[in-house]
Amino acid sequence: MSEQNTASVEGALARLAAVIESRKVANGGDPEKSYVARLLHKGPDAFLKKIGEEATEVVMAAKDVDHGADKGKILYEVADLWFHSMIALSHYGLTPAEVVAELERREGTSGLEEKALRKAQERAAQEGAAK
Repeated sequence: MSEQNTASVEGALARLAAVIESRKVANGGDPEKSYVARLLHKGPDAFLKKIGEEATEVVMAAKDVDHGADKGKILYEVADLWFHSMIALSHYGLTPAEVVAELERREGTSGLEEKALRKAQERAAQEGAAK
């Protein structure tokens, strides 16, 4: 992806994050008029349930594409998943930029090595807690 496209993606995510932030009840969001405000007002159970539903819809869309459906179905469902995930990020005081930074931190790291390191750290933490 070119630097211009990267900036465009990050800008779009930052703009969406700003809109989501503005929909918080504390910032004047009205749960009667805004879907985002309603989800945030209902609390984590509401938006976490939506994230689970959207993740399932991504899987189902991918399976449909495997059987001839338009790839656009995946894009549509991933957009919904990202959107609802961004609501969770906002609720927990996190930003898309922090997610991008985490992905950049992982760049060039073998997923297998990272998973093995994480398991070793978890074992060490469990052993430390057992003492």
